[in-house]
Amino acid sequence: MKIARYLALLFLLNCVPARAYEVEIGSVLVCDTQKQVERFVQIFDQNLEAAISIVNTEENSPTACAMVDIAYVQGRQLGMARSTSHTFKIIPVVVVATNTPSGYRPVEPTPSLMLVEIREFAV
Repeated sequence: MKIARYLALLFLLNCVPARAYEVEIGSVLVCDTQKQVERFVQIFDQNLEAAISIVNTEENSPTACAMVDIAYVQGRQLGMARSTSHTFKIIPVVVVATNTPSGYRPVEPTPSLMLVEIREFAV
């Protein structure tokens, strides 16, 4: 009976589709929480450093939001955030490596939120 269960489990595991995740690299804006992302969008006005500084000051954390050069895995889009002149997609990411002077080095996987600016056109 145990052998039959084992074979059934083995068969089911072989039928489950494998999922591959694409690791992307680049310099991106990441924040720790959705509240921080939304606040960034609210105050962003072409001055990236100033908006990051304001959010970090309000959160009492020097790393609440930051531009970082990382390797990451993207999740599905959570939503959109709009200001009067900009629209961003909010995307969850898991940071798996950071870029150092000697190349990308793995880090403990860290969940964050990434902003991707999109262009909207009136029609």
